Amino acid sequence: MSSDIADLSSAARSPEIARTTRPPGLRLPAVLQTVLFAQYRHRLFPLLRRRYGDVFTLRLTTPTRHLVILTRQEDIKTVFGGPVEVLHAGEGNAIMGPALGDHSVLLIDEDEHRRARRLLMPAFTGAALRGYQDMVGELTRAEVERWPVGQPFSAHRRMQALTLEVILQVVFGVTEEARLARMRPLVRGIADIGPVTLLGLPYPALQRFGPWRRHVSFQRQLDELLYAEITERRGAEDLHSRTDVLSRLLQAARAEEGGGFTDAELRDQLITLLLAGHETTATGLAWALHELVRQPEQLGRARQAADEGDDAYLTAVAKEALRLKPVVYEVARQLTEPMTVGGYRLPAGATVMPAIGMVQSDPAYHDQPDVFRPERFLEDQPPAHTWIPFGGGARRCIGAGFALLEATVALREVLLRYDIRPDRPQPEAQKAHHVTLVPERGARLVVTRRR
Repeated sequence: MSSDIADLSSAARSPEIARTTRPPGLRLPAVLQTVLFAQYRHRLFPLLRRRYGDVFTLRLTTPTRHLVILTRQEDIKTVFGGPVEVLHAGEGNAIMGPALGDHSVLLIDEDEHRRARRLLMPAFTGAALRGYQDMVGELTRAEVERWPVGQPFSAHRRMQALTLEVILQVVFGVTEEARLARMRPLVRGIADIGPVTLLGLPYPALQRFGPWRRHVSFQRQLDELLYAEITERRGAEDLHSRTDVLSRLLQAARAEEGGGFTDAELRDQLITLLLAGHETTATGLAWALHELVRQPEQLGRARQAADEGDDAYLTAVAKEALRLKPVVYEVARQLTEPMTVGGYRLPAGATVMPAIGMVQSDPAYHDQPDVFRPERFLEDQPPAHTWIPFGGGARRCIGAGFALLEATVALREVLLRYDIRPDRPQPEAQKAHHVTLVPERGARLVVTRRR
């Protein structure tokens, strides 16, 4: 079998054969490949690269059935820089449709996507981000003051609590405690979707059972509250003076010919910001703390940076954590036309998948890639398309700046108050949790008050 794979891999470099072959890949049943992908992709991809080469195929049972995994910078550049009419990210993310909604910016393409992105941009400009900073700082201070001193706890869990409040108050603009109390459990329930639940949501028959039924119930209840909030906010007399993301979107809509987003579109964008910004930011922060407490030199420098207001170093800590422990391991694009990628002539309908985790850990692009060294982001920047935790090209995450702002503020507030250490020296493994990779034990810490 290994000789067959070697023959196929070398043949792929021939332009003539590339027109008629797919990249090699596992011959296991699609159901088993789906489970391996959902739960162990961060371990599976390196194994498959060693066995099959830089480009390989997976077969899944989901609507996106054939995945072509790309691990080289040049192939990823081809995808991120390619025509958006041919490389559909929305179709590539189709499995997220039942969780996000049909109008989500992650699920639409071409003109529809350009319009949605244009309407979202006013809420994520540099000026807008500066306007969120004080509220994020206030919420962070309130959260970290509640941390148990001298007792092991999950940093991931606490950061989830923080980013939940940021979503509710800074993004949704909900500050009344009675409304927050109704929304919190619903948002937690929706954000806590597991990989099996996510993969099963496209199948209506499953929605009558167990975790799928619970998720649909949470969605319906939260939708009622969100639509009520949107209706009330549209008519608010003080809308012009409010600085949360929802209010900024509605302010921009008043100046937009055609009225901006409909209520249904707004709902889907808010749910997208919830699912894309809550768990991912919390996990990135947990990994940053997990790495810092095991690197005394970097921890000392980070604490000094917090004391001196050196946000550049704290941002570098967040970036390095996202490089070493990517929260999202891959992104997807579905081809609408045949296209040559990685030496293969792929047919329309194939899904190409730039492997974020693979290129970010490649020693060809990153010196000592297994070492946590934030300083690398203060020196020469990584080569293009080799640090891509927020994706790339026209589909780069619109909330990237917000996520880095939130991470920088949170790290500063933690380090100003506490000395931090791990509850045990051994590092924690990565574990799949829906589309993200989280610390296996929750990035457990022990904190003591600084003197």
